[in-house]
Amino acid sequence: MKTYHTAVVGATGVVGQEMIKILEERNFPIKEIKLLASARSAGKRLKFKDKDVIVEELTSSSFKDVDIALFSIGAEISKKFAPIAVKAKTVVVDNSSAWRMDPEVPLVVPEVNPLALGKHKGIIANPNCSTIQMVVVLKPLHDVARIKRIVVSTYQSVSGWGREAMEQLERETKEIISKQESEIVKQVLPCQIAFNVIPQIDDFLESGYTKEEMKMVNETRKIMEDDSIQITATCVRVPVYIGHSEAINIETERKLTAQEAKEVLSQAPGVKVIDNPKEAKYPIPIDAIGKDETFVGRIREDESIENGLNLWVVSDNLRKGAALNTIQIAELLIEKELI
Repeated sequence: MKTYHTAVVGATGVVGQEMIKILEERNFPIKEIKLLASARSAGKRLKFKDKDVIVEELTSSSFKDVDIALFSIGAEISKKFAPIAVKAKTVVVDNSSAWRMDPEVPLVVPEVNPLALGKHKGIIANPNCSTIQMVVVLKPLHDVARIKRIVVSTYQSVSGWGREAMEQLERETKEIISKQESEIVKQVLPCQIAFNVIPQIDDFLESGYTKEEMKMVNETRKIMEDDSIQITATCVRVPVYIGHSEAINIETERKLTAQEAKEVLSQAPGVKVIDNPKEAKYPIPIDAIGKDETFVGRIREDESIENGLNLWVVSDNLRKGAALNTIQIAELLIEKELI
């Protein structure tokens, strides 16, 4: 089997470390692994296949002889270094928002639009975590009944922001339970997250929507290759460590019963139906941690419109929402000999 010189860029971050773990779990065909991060993290040691790998500083010369680079860094850094990597003949799969809406860059979820990979010019974009889990579930329904409208409300875990937000939740929870006085430390979320919900993810736009909400709108249309779908989103941060949940309402062109939808989704790649409310069996984020599937339940017909369905969708945002989808793209590149 052919093997590939593979780099993980942003290796010390939450998603970067998840990438390293999944590369090992899936026995990705690695010839040599290179772990890259900021100067601050350079010199750290991370485990890969029981060996210590020294993290190197990301520089313009980091991509010599690298075949595949999996990026999990900020958009501005990606905008700088992805073209440098491509110039060095490295194929980049990028997890930031930098390239997602670039018309020259495929935005890919392997279960949904694998053919888009054939158009790549060196960079492939990984969609937003909340978008990925939604389209994995909705594309099979769109294929059989054509979705006209989507209304989605998200319940997103703090790990979607990163390690500092996870630490903020832990610190605030301990302080409240022990009735300690609050420490003077940097707060990365706009307000208290422990025992609270925050109806803001990313910055607000002039329209009153946030960037996160508009990512879901624009990315979904691009991935599903249908600009006619009407989409509106409200994205909310909740005090959960890992796992995003979404309440999704769809209106379809033709009538889909709840039972038909369950049958379609039970056959869909990457989807697992858990839907037995009488026995309190439905997807919850704590059960999704460490799992590759996107889970769907609470499937029921919307009685307020003729052709409507409600669904509850849950996924591990660090895996399918980020690291796993990135690696699945890389695997598909290898399978289709596009690298």
